[in-house]
Amino acid sequence: MTDAALPATKPQSLPELSAHMANEVLQLDIELAEVDLLIAQARTEAGRHESRRVAAAEKLVTATSAATSAGTTLEPTVAADLNAQLVLLTQRAALMESQVDVLEGKRRALARFREAVAVYNVTLGAYGDVPPPPRPTKTSSAKPADPSGVPPAVSRLLLGAQEDLRREIARAMHDGPAQSLTNIVLQAQIVERLVEKDPSKAGIEVRQLVAMVQQTLEATKSFIFDVRPMVLDDLGLVPTLRRASRERGRRAGVAVDFDSLGPERRLPMDLESGLFRILDEALAAYLSARAERVSIRLDWSEEVEARVSASRAAAELRPDLTPDAEDADGDLPPALAAMMEDRRADARDAIEAAQRDAIVALPPSTWREIQGRASTLGIAAELSPDGAELRLVTDLPPLAEPAAEPGPGAGLA
Repeated sequence: MTDAALPATKPQSLPELSAHMANEVLQLDIELAEVDLLIAQARTEAGRHESRRVAAAEKLVTATSAATSAGTTLEPTVAADLNAQLVLLTQRAALMESQVDVLEGKRRALARFREAVAVYNVTLGAYGDVPPPPRPTKTSSAKPADPSGVPPAVSRLLLGAQEDLRREIARAMHDGPAQSLTNIVLQAQIVERLVEKDPSKAGIEVRQLVAMVQQTLEATKSFIFDVRPMVLDDLGLVPTLRRASRERGRRAGVAVDFDSLGPERRLPMDLESGLFRILDEALAAYLSARAERVSIRLDWSEEVEARVSASRAAAELRPDLTPDAEDADGDLPPALAAMMEDRRADARDAIEAAQRDAIVALPPSTWREIQGRASTLGIAAELSPDGAELRLVTDLPPLAEPAAEPGPGAGLA
């Protein structure tokens, strides 16, 4: 309870006390709603920092592997820069996770206090000489409503999300197409100088320039597809998902199986976009987790069901774990039998560890974002206990009834 919510004078009667407690319950409801919005925003930021941390870690691993494959070591300055980025992003992700924990703790405390005040107010109203509590009115500490009807906390959340989106697009444009266009300009200047000095050597540079333009064009198309695939508006969910799974699988070098069963239909635009974003986000997360195989399956019936699953190859069973080998222990000396049992136990532990490693789990940050998006769109989202399969279910809109055909005599004079 804030200082502004305290009454100027102490209640002089039970009705005044009851009215003040009712207003206090309303004020606590407002504060709880604002804390819920802050928690949602903090979780989104935590997920974004976690995604960046994973990308930085993969970039460091890729650079190290490339240097090792080339028979060299990663340059110290590059390694230091990548490690510094990884440490910074790890600190930010941990900070946002701790912020979520702090806000959730504050929310629990406010909720307990609100429930206690509400119970006390109901108990106070049980006395016969106390009229029913009046309808609560907002106290002076409540924040003024926005003229558009949107609460200030929601407006701040929306503006923050818009700025984050603009920041991400600007960063992606700077690191991708803009950087490639800069390289193209430099290459064009090289070609221009060679044409003036030695035209015979300009052919190689021209071919390299054409290759750079083609590569930049493909990268720009991929960037536009990631921002907003136009094929989603034109053709619908299935063709867009098929293309996304093919492109992401090609870039990751992983086989992505896509299958759609039943007569596919167009969905409302918000539902179609939401389903695509959720499935594409899950696909990207599984591929980032180094899955060896990913499958996407759509089933169209009275409802549309979507499943995304990922896996790795599991270890094979060791020959010494067969039943015949275990039964033969009765013919061995006790010491040798104990040694064989120890070997089997080690093999079983190794196989269990390999089977655990074969499970590709959806990252918790991605699952939280999917839950929030699915809840907003009314999509039922389920994650298997091991995190290796995501299931989405939503109702299909009813089909429009066809117009009645005119009878044989219709239109005749």
